[in-house]
Amino acid sequence: MNDIKIGNFTIGVNHKPFIIAEMSGNHNQSLQRALELVDAAAAAGAHALKLQTYTADTITMKGAYTIEDKNSLWNGKELHDLYKTAHTPWEWHQAIFDRAKEKGMEAFSSPFDETAVDFLESLNVPAYKIASFENTHHPLLRKVAATGKPVIVSTGVSTLQDIIESVEVLRKAGCTNIILLKCTSTYPATPENTNLITIPDMQDKHKCIIGLSDHTMGTGVSVAAVALGARVIEKHFTLRRDDGGVDSSFSLEPEELKALVVETERAFLALGNVFYGIQPAEEKSVFFKRSIYVSKDINKGETLTKDNLRIIRPANGLAPKYWDDVLGKVAKENLKAGSPLKMEDLG
Repeated sequence: MNDIKIGNFTIGVNHKPFIIAEMSGNHNQSLQRALELVDAAAAAGAHALKLQTYTADTITMKGAYTIEDKNSLWNGKELHDLYKTAHTPWEWHQAIFDRAKEKGMEAFSSPFDETAVDFLESLNVPAYKIASFENTHHPLLRKVAATGKPVIVSTGVSTLQDIIESVEVLRKAGCTNIILLKCTSTYPATPENTNLITIPDMQDKHKCIIGLSDHTMGTGVSVAAVALGARVIEKHFTLRRDDGGVDSSFSLEPEELKALVVETERAFLALGNVFYGIQPAEEKSVFFKRSIYVSKDINKGETLTKDNLRIIRPANGLAPKYWDDVLGKVAKENLKAGSPLKMEDLG
């Protein structure tokens, strides 16, 4: 499986996880806040910043659907109104992307229709992300594939056949660098409905680098995903959940995002290789294993017993595995209490 380059970063099974900070609508319609979010993501160590590129009119239309959910703050309002509030103004993209690049991050977006791809191409983005709800939008997939850039695809609300078809559409349209993200499209998701064990199966079935678009709270699920082979982690983030915002309730705060970067890297480094034996770093510790010691003075010719021997630290004497062999043997010479028992001490 080939490595994939996104800007200055290399993504692959033998590389540290690539962490994407998803801003979504957590800018709360303030460009200043959006730039503060960029700064916070960079300070936390995120490798990439991601936006969503749509308008209310490119994702739905007035009159298409009215929200009817008494538990929703949007109850009685149109879906069009929700997206009008949540979208990131297109005229902000350049400033946000420029700030991200200044801070050493890559910056790209999820286009939600073909016009968004044209717009993002004008900004020379290094990659594209396809949202779960768009992964069966084959005309959009073909448009993105035609750019020749890496494509990251979330796989929420999708059957296996949906995913197979999406990958096939991308490949037939010329995309050779595809990353699939395991995803559960509930907000927030729960650990119980995340099914991370699917990650190695996805890699085997689709021959792609696999990651996780994580909507659970905290960082534990993402860390576990890395242990199972995920090499891209996408998380929504905000400055403070109490600030509100369309995705704030399941977004990471800056300190949590920093922990995500640190702990997923630790999980990756801890995988190592299949290894049995004493590592170089452990060699000094061997001394503190147990061995057989003389616990009472023993005279020459006296029988070695449980009363005059003990298995204690350190490991200067015979290994404990010889315990049954030495019991009943006789001492070749006088042995002093506190001395390690050696093979040459046996008569």
